[in-house]
Amino acid sequence: MVLGLSLPAFTMVHVIISLIAIVAGFIVMFGLLGSKSMPGLTAIFLLFTILTSVTGFLFPFKELLPSHMIGILSLVLLAIACIALYGMKLAGVWRPVYIVTAMISLYFNVFVLVIQSFLKIPALAALAPAVPPAPPSGPVFAVVQGIVLVFFVVVTIGAWRRFRPMAFA
Repeated sequence: MVLGLSLPAFTMVHVIISLIAIVAGFIVMFGLLGSKSMPGLTAIFLLFTILTSVTGFLFPFKELLPSHMIGILSLVLLAIACIALYGMKLAGVWRPVYIVTAMISLYFNVFVLVIQSFLKIPALAALAPAVPPAPPSGPVFAVVQGIVLVFFVVVTIGAWRRFRPMAFA
């Protein structure tokens, strides 16, 4: 039981929160490329990405895992993104700080989504078998994660160059 929910029910809540964060994050990402602020969706993206990391720590565990390290790093980056956006209003250096920290946080969520997809979707699991407790491995998994990383690097650089909000409301 986690927060009064069975472990499968809590897992479903965590997955739904994560998917909302990822979808909102992609919309915000493409908004950055078009120099659109999208304050409502940005708030949803940041809130649900924070909730994704926080709920990840509520699963039972015996030792600190790589997923916990990603969660800790993501929460630090999200705190910086929130300070840059809401505290510093994207002034000066805070604009690129926000872009980089927000996009790395989204990347972490997508990184974990790819891992979980290879673990849970039988067709993908067959392409990159995992030997528990290790994550999936092999060339197909490496290529997919490499493509995801290159995509995020390119889009983050593009957002850095293009995102020039008039004002963030």
